[in-house]
Amino acid sequence: MNTDETGQQSSPKAVLRRELLAGRALLTKENIARDAAALASAALHLDRLADARTVAAYVSVGREPGTRALLDALRERGVRVLLPVLLTDNDLDWALYAGAEHLLPAGRGLLEPDGPRLGPAAVVEADAVLLPGLAVDREGMRLGRGGGSYDRVLARLTAAGAHPALVVLLYDDEVLAHVPAETHDRPVDAVVTPAGVRHFER
Repeated sequence: MNTDETGQQSSPKAVLRRELLAGRALLTKENIARDAAALASAALHLDRLADARTVAAYVSVGREPGTRALLDALRERGVRVLLPVLLTDNDLDWALYAGAEHLLPAGRGLLEPDGPRLGPAAVVEADAVLLPGLAVDREGMRLGRGGGSYDRVLARLTAAGAHPALVVLLYDDEVLAHVPAETHDRPVDAVVTPAGVRHFER
């Protein structure tokens, strides 16, 4: 364990999260816009995404790798795009993406779809699940933000026997040699960065 500036002990995951968020804080609007366009282009060439009929995705906010262009491109292809709705217990409900004009501000700076809620189990219908994150390592282990929402999603997929492609969207320098992992953590199938796609062996 490390100790932070308040004297509290921090886990290796917490320390790495702070470092990665500090790196994102240095990004300019120009950096983010340029990388979002490249990210969408790279993601659309991913085989499991190209063949998907339903994709569970998310709306990027702040300095996250941009997803807006990708969401619109998927929708234009006729893909059924599911977006998360954060519940009070940090679990995720889902609703259909009907365009940027149907996104509403929600808590924690999030944007959520205004359509009917489909229930937390709707994600098991997805052919691919796009996951937010802060890093991934060469084994495909993903570091999330620490809220646990996507741990529940992944557990729900496992319980249902569903095997969608799990894809994390990151900046190029967030693909690391090693990410701290716990027993409940699941590897992803691929990472998409502005530079391209990398697949992992399961």
